[in-house]
Amino acid sequence: MDCTLSSYTDFLLSVPKYATATSMSAAFDLQVSHDKVSRFLKSSYLDSSVVWKSAKKFVRSLVDFADQSGVISVDDSIVEKAHTDENAMICYHWDHSLGRYVKGINFISLLYSHAKVDVPIQVRLVEKTEPYQDKKTGKTKYKSPKTKNEHFLDMLGHAKKQVGFKYVLGDSWFSSADNINFITSKLGRHAILAIKSSRTVALSDLDRKNGKFTRVDQLSQLEIDKPLTVYLRSVNQAVQLVKQVFTNKDGSQGTLYLIATDLSMSYEQITTIYQRRWKVEEYHKSLKQHTALAGSPTKVIETQANHFYAALVAYIKMEKLKVKTGKGHFRLKALLMLTATKACMATLQNWTA
Repeated sequence: MDCTLSSYTDFLLSVPKYATATSMSAAFDLQVSHDKVSRFLKSSYLDSSVVWKSAKKFVRSLVDFADQSGVISVDDSIVEKAHTDENAMICYHWDHSLGRYVKGINFISLLYSHAKVDVPIQVRLVEKTEPYQDKKTGKTKYKSPKTKNEHFLDMLGHAKKQVGFKYVLGDSWFSSADNINFITSKLGRHAILAIKSSRTVALSDLDRKNGKFTRVDQLSQLEIDKPLTVYLRSVNQAVQLVKQVFTNKDGSQGTLYLIATDLSMSYEQITTIYQRRWKVEEYHKSLKQHTALAGSPTKVIETQANHFYAALVAYIKMEKLKVKTGKGHFRLKALLMLTATKACMATLQNWTA
């Protein structure tokens, strides 16, 4: 029996944490040998195209391509691999959520979210292969040939051919003028993006031409619950700016500034649609906890990348099960683990009888 993408992803969804060739062989009662698992990871070439191939038929069965009620959310994340040898893929990346560099796999995803489904349709690994000399230390370091924003624009170009959507959602990292112009002018879509409080805007096109800009957190004209039409530097059209105040878990207050390129939207519409971006956080959490994403001991880039993309296919399998059963990812994984626990207890009782 050969190791296939189907059998390997079934295995990834079934193991609690670690996914080794030996444990997969044992799980299949040695019908799949250790060598066949290793050969599958070495000889396969999995990339973003296999993600869409796995999702395409599933998405098409639920949502018509002409249906633009879905949204695209962009975000990047890091899979920590602190104890794995460093290479172009597993290296140090800045984690803005932690405020420090983290050793691991950095990847960018476009998540398609519809009322019926949430699946990644484009995923890119950030590989640092281009050498450069650090001006401060004089040491040779490595960077990615493409920035995250360059990856993002390329991925959006593919996404337009894959699914119907009206809005692109993202955090402040992806709210550059180039990105906004691409979404509106090249794609013919709208953007709802977070921006930093230090971003400056003009209150009229004339003010923009005269260089009269104000920080968004110093705009006295900006009221809570009411959009304000403003002009950003180098952005072709006017946008709507909204201020959202929320309470954190510790009781402190936070402020989120959003811009929307659709000038017809109300405050409620802007904030409600942007809330759908939270699905990308749920996707990251499920991907890391349910597919043994960080649990492979593979040592070289080719096998590490193949395992990574296989884990994404496993996530899509989990999403298919969610739609089929009506149970969320965490509930499904809990039921799988409960089944395993019952089998362990039955075996133990037989041994001790």
